[in-house]
Amino acid sequence: MSAQPDQDYEDMMKWDANEIPLEDIDVSQADLYKANVMWPFFDRLRKEAPVHYCRASENGPYWSVTKYKDIMEVEANAEVYSSEPTIGLRDPFDDLKVSMFIAMDEPKHGDQRKTVQGIVAPNSLATMEPIIRSRICEILDALPVNETFNWVDKVSIELTTQMLATLFDFPFEERAKLTYWSDVATTVPAPGALIETREEQTATLLECLEAFTKLWNERVNAPPTGDLISMLAHGESTRNMEPMEFLGNLMLLIVGGNDTTRNSLSGGVLALNEFPEQYAKLRANPGLIPKMVPEIIRWQTPLTHMRRTATRDTVLGGQNIKEGEKVVMWYVSGNRDEEAIEDPYQFIIDREKPRQHLSFGFGIHRCMGNRLAEMQLRITWEEILKRFEKVEVVGEPVRNHSPFVKGFAELPVQLRPLKKA
Repeated sequence: MSAQPDQDYEDMMKWDANEIPLEDIDVSQADLYKANVMWPFFDRLRKEAPVHYCRASENGPYWSVTKYKDIMEVEANAEVYSSEPTIGLRDPFDDLKVSMFIAMDEPKHGDQRKTVQGIVAPNSLATMEPIIRSRICEILDALPVNETFNWVDKVSIELTTQMLATLFDFPFEERAKLTYWSDVATTVPAPGALIETREEQTATLLECLEAFTKLWNERVNAPPTGDLISMLAHGESTRNMEPMEFLGNLMLLIVGGNDTTRNSLSGGVLALNEFPEQYAKLRANPGLIPKMVPEIIRWQTPLTHMRRTATRDTVLGGQNIKEGEKVVMWYVSGNRDEEAIEDPYQFIIDREKPRQHLSFGFGIHRCMGNRLAEMQLRITWEEILKRFEKVEVVGEPVRNHSPFVKGFAELPVQLRPLKKA
């Protein structure tokens, strides 16, 4: 569960984004996302300081890049803006000194990415589609109607956990561990949180490594198969990985395969309830689902940011950035940039250019599993509309206490059955 509000949280709720001195704004604070009150801060930064320097935070000083065009400029220039040593403001694996290919530059990044990319190739996705549809049908058919339940737990987590177990060929009966490890990796340790200390976080991640090392040892001595562990064990650029590099790539694939789909599944339900005219439009025309899916992903923005590190002195948005400084691309802000996206604060399921968003990143580090995520969302909504008049939100969502993974711990809903003709 997410951390409970503390005094800092209570103080933060009294803040006015327009009264705080510009230089004191720190959009990396987890409490902002827990309370979903970060929007006015990003609005102000985009207007007054699109490339903004935060001189003091619990993660040290950093630059915030908040406009769509500037984020695209950083993403497109991997030579100046390096993904090494880490892609997060805070590195949850710092104590373990892990590495992962998303936090590598070329050529190593490309070599390792190619090793596992085949699992989301078009032919692989075509094979997976009936499996995904069968599983989502089973999940939806087991849900109670006209009774309150947590959509996050019963649908979003269950579907993505089943998918992860399939991709890794992980013991299906133990699949809940995958979600737990993903949550541990992305939780900010705090009293009352899922993980309270960095030491506890480190110990749990080492348990993950131990479990997957056993699977590695089994797969490396067997003929290659189509699961991710076998791909890594037999891949030319990955078969000689050190344990911490293996752990890093594991967590990348687990978190990447979990959070985008999981939190967009919940975020889409919430968005349709907040914009009931769009829900009515969807019910009247289910053919809009393919356009709605990328709009859900833009609206939710499951990962708020990615970090780069300047490899040399450079200039971005008129600001002088020095070699070694942290440069943070706030996707969550770029996806609300009115200069790039028309009516960005409106959830519109039939946008003309629905894929014009930053949730999957851009350039060489663009999300490898973006089409798999979209496919899972598309199938889920196709099957929802066959069964229910509405997935109705009946209580306040509980959001993650994280400035990185923008998602939900709880979303109370009730299912309304289709009206008989």
